[in-house]
Amino acid sequence: MIEVEPAARGLSLAGAPLPRFERAPSNPMGVSPLRRPGSVRRTSSIDATWPEGRDGVGVFAADARDILTPADGGAPVVLAQDHADVLADHRVIRSVASMPPRDGLDRLSGARAGGYLRAAIDEALPGERTNGTPLYLLLDDLAGATLVAGWAWSRWTEDWLSARTPEEVAAHMANMEGICIGFRPGSAALGLEGSPRPEQNATRVPPLVNPADPDGWHPLIDRGGVNFRRARRIDVWRQDGLVHIDSAFQDSASAPDGGDRIAVHEYRLLATADADATTLLSAQAIPGTLPYAECPAAPTNLAAMVGTPLAELRYAVLVTLRKTAGCTHLNDAMRALAEVPMLAASLA
Repeated sequence: MIEVEPAARGLSLAGAPLPRFERAPSNPMGVSPLRRPGSVRRTSSIDATWPEGRDGVGVFAADARDILTPADGGAPVVLAQDHADVLADHRVIRSVASMPPRDGLDRLSGARAGGYLRAAIDEALPGERTNGTPLYLLLDDLAGATLVAGWAWSRWTEDWLSARTPEEVAAHMANMEGICIGFRPGSAALGLEGSPRPEQNATRVPPLVNPADPDGWHPLIDRGGVNFRRARRIDVWRQDGLVHIDSAFQDSASAPDGGDRIAVHEYRLLATADADATTLLSAQAIPGTLPYAECPAAPTNLAAMVGTPLAELRYAVLVTLRKTAGCTHLNDAMRALAEVPMLAASLA
């Protein structure tokens, strides 16, 4: 007997009816909050461009930085930073280089940027995940960034899939039903034969950098032309005997008119952990911009992760919030909190 997932029956993991929304959310998160005195912040970005056109090799420039803001609110102290340059051809990694350099990074060449990439990273660079380095976040995020990056062309080309053959489009669209809560069976986000509707909600968003806090982000470069960016921010601080987390995630594309960027995925995530930063005590996700009205039901299931050791989130999320129990992008935001114990260790 085939087991029917709760979301296919309109239920959360706890058995309650999933919330329903009339339209996809378009509530831009806005600029990043000011850094708190006595906090640590990790920011990351993966920028994609296609110098040879949309069917050419994708060039992914990735940066991540950890900074400590002293308790007296003084200038931030850089704790760690990494840069990576990646060439990917239809999600197959052709080359990877980093600064500072890492031994074994060349072993990722030829790997496909999907779920199996994470195992390849652990094999090639076993210490990066354990140490929670900025580079590990960037490499882990390639799986999602290479999958979504091509969406940027939809902002610049009316029929952005026209360069593909009908067979390629069909293969791309096939079997989407059931891969996430937004594409759960019966979802209005799905068209014929389980393929997603091409009409996706997207929103103009202001720059991430707060004008009153220009040091709050590592440098974000305007790449010009068609480009995609996946950006993350994780703030961690101690208050009232708990570790507090304020995290944000955004997928966006450049706009043909040169104005504000256009986002397709945005989440803000507020969470707490115990004083030792070992266990997740609470988690709340606030949708900013999402492509379909069914997507914002995903935060309902975050309660299932409460009590999970933070260090285990990268794998526990994939098990508990798999398929229609979760959202790929919210899942990645939760998984990135696995490095919070390392970040919290930098705090007095």
